[in-house]
Amino acid sequence: MESVFKLDSRKTTVNREIVGGITTFLAMSYILAVNPGILSAAGLSWGGVFTATALSSCVATLVMAFAANLPVALAPGLGLNAFFTYTVVLGMKCSPSFALTAVFLEGALFIILSLFGIREAIIKSIPVNLRKAVAVGIGLFITLIGLSNAGIIDGDAATPLAFVNLNMEHASAIVALIGLVITIALYTLKVPGSILVGIIITTIIGIPFGVTKIPEGFHPLSAPEKPLLFSFEWKSVLTIKFFIVFFTFLFTDLFDTIGTLLGVAEQANLKDKEGNVVNAKGALMADAVGTVFGACLGTSTVTSFVESSSGVAAGARTGLASVVTALLFLVSLFLSPLFALIPSAATAPALIFVGFLMMRSVMGIDFKDISEGIPSFITIMAMPFAYSISKGISFGIISYVLCKIFARKGKDIPLVTWVLAAIFLFDVIFEAMK
Repeated sequence: MESVFKLDSRKTTVNREIVGGITTFLAMSYILAVNPGILSAAGLSWGGVFTATALSSCVATLVMAFAANLPVALAPGLGLNAFFTYTVVLGMKCSPSFALTAVFLEGALFIILSLFGIREAIIKSIPVNLRKAVAVGIGLFITLIGLSNAGIIDGDAATPLAFVNLNMEHASAIVALIGLVITIALYTLKVPGSILVGIIITTIIGIPFGVTKIPEGFHPLSAPEKPLLFSFEWKSVLTIKFFIVFFTFLFTDLFDTIGTLLGVAEQANLKDKEGNVVNAKGALMADAVGTVFGACLGTSTVTSFVESSSGVAAGARTGLASVVTALLFLVSLFLSPLFALIPSAATAPALIFVGFLMMRSVMGIDFKDISEGIPSFITIMAMPFAYSISKGISFGIISYVLCKIFARKGKDIPLVTWVLAAIFLFDVIFEAMK
């Protein structure tokens, strides 16, 4: 264990890594139900997508464990799967095979870019203050996810977002808030694995509230269904429509992954002397391999999951936690009914609490320098309100270049950052012209 994962140098133990890996899995296990639900609307088999989701998540997370030694788990990304179904298949009237081909080629290109260090260079080009802002923005983003998943917040005609009334019509919100109090108490009392214990206790509390639902004739075991294998459509590769779909997948996945790696590395202090993510090249290779493998099995783009930060909060610091998470994805192939019992109200407290833990990075941002502080604020603000990590980075980089120009500090802007700002600005204009 020590020779492979360097537990001592990262000041962790096998037990902490196991607890962290389990916590990450439980926090993101919802994807096993959500991804098949979304992709089945595109005409794919629910059971086949479930199998593809579990297997691609397992493989990609194992690559992360051994190639990067980071406690970051991967799975088919939310947003990317929605784009796959509702925009490409249902909106543009393309076949699922058309979309899977775009996903496959995107992953293949990412493998090439990762091998040559191009994606790693992009990460290093992001200014230090913006990296810290990314962590804070992700913290607010996953807090918003937790609040939304549990039904604690809702919108109406008067306010875009508001807390719901805590009555039995909103039992999920009540259970989630009880779970949050329990998680805070356990963490404050320094109970080992407090976030994981909080998820388990909240799941049990949800039973009398009707939030945790145990179906009649419940049986924890089920056989996995065969996934859709190598369903590609090569005849459309050279069309304009394919080009648009391909680059949308490419662009969104690239910066979602970069944002997640920056956020988790900041939270876990997994950075080198220059402040860069350790083993970034291997980490970026993991999502590229996972995307190619997932496309071959019939699922959308695989990317790093921000819920990995919950495992970090539980103590995970190495790839051993990722091994645990990956094995649980493998086990889930046969225990899908059991994992399906865990409601969003039980994982929401973990996400909300991790938002607090990631907020601490705000103390390292230099707000006194306006040319650094304003872009950092925009990055933090954009992620939860745009409901997108990639858009937060996009607006942050554009505003960074503008603020440096206004402050007559253009010489402080690295060349790659200039290039990124131009690409992001072009993307904003392109979206406006659709």
